[in-house]
Amino acid sequence: MSWLKRIGLAAVVLLLMGGLAAYAFQAQIGMWLFERGVAQRIGVENIAALDDGLHVGLCGTGSPMPNLDSAGPCNVVIAGEQVFIVDIGEGGGETLNVMGISPGEADGLFLTHFHSDHIDGLGPLMLFHWTRSSGTVPLAVYGPSGVEAIVAGFNTAYATDKGYRIAHHGPEVVPPSGAGGTARPFEMAGQATVVLRRGALTVTAFAVNHDPITPSVGYRFDYKGRSACFSGDTKKSADLERACKDVDLLVHEALQPRMVEKLAIASDKGGQTGAAKIFRDIKDYHTTPEQAAESAQTAGARMLVLSHLVPPMPSRYLHAVFLGDARSRFDGPIVVGEDGMLFSLPSGSKEIDRSRLM
Repeated sequence: MSWLKRIGLAAVVLLLMGGLAAYAFQAQIGMWLFERGVAQRIGVENIAALDDGLHVGLCGTGSPMPNLDSAGPCNVVIAGEQVFIVDIGEGGGETLNVMGISPGEADGLFLTHFHSDHIDGLGPLMLFHWTRSSGTVPLAVYGPSGVEAIVAGFNTAYATDKGYRIAHHGPEVVPPSGAGGTARPFEMAGQATVVLRRGALTVTAFAVNHDPITPSVGYRFDYKGRSACFSGDTKKSADLERACKDVDLLVHEALQPRMVEKLAIASDKGGQTGAAKIFRDIKDYHTTPEQAAESAQTAGARMLVLSHLVPPMPSRYLHAVFLGDARSRFDGPIVVGEDGMLFSLPSGSKEIDRSRLM
């Protein structure tokens, strides 16, 4: 037998022995892997490691269309020691936890409007806010008029669960006063209204056009010379372009109508006429990637991040067709958002640093 054959045979034997050992010690190896994962994740708090400035995390870039890689619309804003969430789609609270950003640290939630996909993660978020920090104060939920009914509905739906958890874990761990949420409604005075001033942070709501869904707003966050805007759901909006003038980071929803029409055609062929109509209906109250790029250019934004992506992007290979010719309409960088992305805007700087928390 040649030495090459002997080496090959020895490699095969070693592989077989390794496989048998892995099978024989599967439980021990599995527990070691589990303990390693626990050590790497439990207790991780990425907020404390951030420098002073404005930080924007994407805790949900998806839409109501199924996509296991993306939670529903969710953004987290960290301004110094303050933490706010903008919209909370399904899975957003879970994604925050995976990102190492505890919902227990949240100072409040801002809702852009009351479509189900922007609020259906509110129950878990309120629960995590309470239980992760043994909170004594409910989650503050800011939104335009009507937010009172949304928060009251979730509080009612979770009332029985609240009782279970207090009975099981005790009031020291889950203080009864900290459960649920408290509505913080605001009225729009004109096209833009300051809705919160706290320390160096200013939050401004601005009206957007998502008819027939009203009220609908976007938000601008300003902190120590840095700024970020969130479009909410909207058609191409001159109000947004004015409110987000010279913003550092514009996080804008995006729907690619050519791709959505393909879904409508397929639904027609499959006899799903209702779904086909919905696909065609949604094209008239969202913004295309090209239009979002135009708005970013008009506003003078320094970076455009596309989120709340319709249709879902299961592969980065699809980004080119999704963007169309958006890059030719904006002088700055365009990022197709993915869950876990973090954009850091240090105070006293012009930089926008990108990283990932998952």
